[in-house]
Amino acid sequence: MTLPRSPRSLRSLLALVAALGIAMGLAAPGVRAADVTFGTPSATATFGTSVTFVQPVTVGGTIRRAELLITFPTALGPLVHEVPVPSGSGALTLRGGWSVAADGHLVPNTPLVARWRITPTVGDPVEGPPVSVLYEDTRFTWQTLTGPLVRIHWYEGDQAFARRALAVGEKGVQQAADLLGVKETQPIDFYVYAAQAPFYDALGPGTRENVGGEAHSDIRTLFALIEPSAVNDPWVGVVIPHELTHLVFDTAVHNAYHFPPRWLNEGLAVYLSEGYTTSWRSAVEGAIGGGTLLSLAALDGQFPTTADGFLLAYGESVSAVDYFVRTYGKARLVSLIRSYAAGRTDDEAFKAAIGLDVPGFEAAWLAALGATAPRRYGPQPAPTGPLPPGWSGGAVSAPPDAGSSASPSPSLTPGASASGAAASPAGATGSSTTGDGGPAGPILLAIAAVGLGIGGMLGYLRRRRTLRAAAPRDLRTGDAPDSGPGDLDPPTQAP
Repeated sequence: MTLPRSPRSLRSLLALVAALGIAMGLAAPGVRAADVTFGTPSATATFGTSVTFVQPVTVGGTIRRAELLITFPTALGPLVHEVPVPSGSGALTLRGGWSVAADGHLVPNTPLVARWRITPTVGDPVEGPPVSVLYEDTRFTWQTLTGPLVRIHWYEGDQAFARRALAVGEKGVQQAADLLGVKETQPIDFYVYAAQAPFYDALGPGTRENVGGEAHSDIRTLFALIEPSAVNDPWVGVVIPHELTHLVFDTAVHNAYHFPPRWLNEGLAVYLSEGYTTSWRSAVEGAIGGGTLLSLAALDGQFPTTADGFLLAYGESVSAVDYFVRTYGKARLVSLIRSYAAGRTDDEAFKAAIGLDVPGFEAAWLAALGATAPRRYGPQPAPTGPLPPGWSGGAVSAPPDAGSSASPSPSLTPGASASGAAASPAGATGSSTTGDGGPAGPILLAIAAVGLGIGGMLGYLRRRRTLRAAAPRDLRTGDAPDSGPGDLDPPTQAP
């Protein structure tokens, strides 16, 4: 008669099952989602300092991890802030938030949504209810005037000042929307500051000293520096539609993958707000004559920091857009801009619109200006030149079996470079040489083979001694051992 397992094996299995049951029973009373109760959260924003979120919570056990999930407008997901875990259980208060000094600057009119996530000592994470707060510039008593799309906020000046700025803003939005074929439906907030210092405080550290307006498409907000006495200046009729064009441009191209080059964005804003004026033409022509013209690739991101470079960047941008419209027409420009909404690369967008990639368009634009291609700065290919004396070829790879590369010979020419292997001097066959000129490769391989053989033999003998010392006495004497847990038949018992 045979049994599936020996009695000793069965006892071991039952003991293991019992141990697992005890462990599961001990873990069961841990904190679960049902043991966490969230109260009503609150949030407080203090301009220039912080945004604080407070969450009362009651837990039936202990907390292993507490996190604050802060979501910003247009963000793909929340920003996770881990906060210190309060000790104990029962009624607790979680507190955390955004510090302007530690976490970064926030521009006014930024809405934040936050919720808390608690991970119990035992159990799955559980999230609390959301709470919203608006980070505002509370230094001033703001007045508001609302139009069909634009809401203007100001703190100095009369109603006539606000109506003038609002009319310019509404006209600028409609002009850009009509050109790009988009329909704006969400309101745009327009904050007007009357002095430079608070204006720069609102925009944050690093703001360029020549900035008079700034648009933030993620919160659909425009900031501008306009003194009440200057509301009728021609410049006001430029800066407001310029910045609002950026918001419409973002609506037309918005996608999660790729934003168009900055020169195209700024060039369109200048083109619609003032055009390719004489002053911009003079800046571009002066750069051509002085050899300081910038490539379009240099204008993909941030513009230069110097005043001259900053203005030249705008001049070149509107020059390129003006050339595009004169050569290919506004319909092709709209097609180019709108195609970015599909997440196309720059070259893909330009090829689809005009059959040229960006370098091809740049070459045509420069030719129309009578300009040569600007000098490119940054990483450059290494210049080609003659080989050092005694060298006739490139580097030779090390043998595939080599464990390491040999050190360069002292006779190699100083300054010679190699990648991955030492370069070979003229007349070499590809193998290293010893100091007396003999072949070193076969000798090294022979030494390595002997070393491996000796090491393997020593390892075998050492392992054999270890196994013999650890073997049961019955194996050493040749007797049959007792049946182990995996044997099918128990030992035969004597009658």
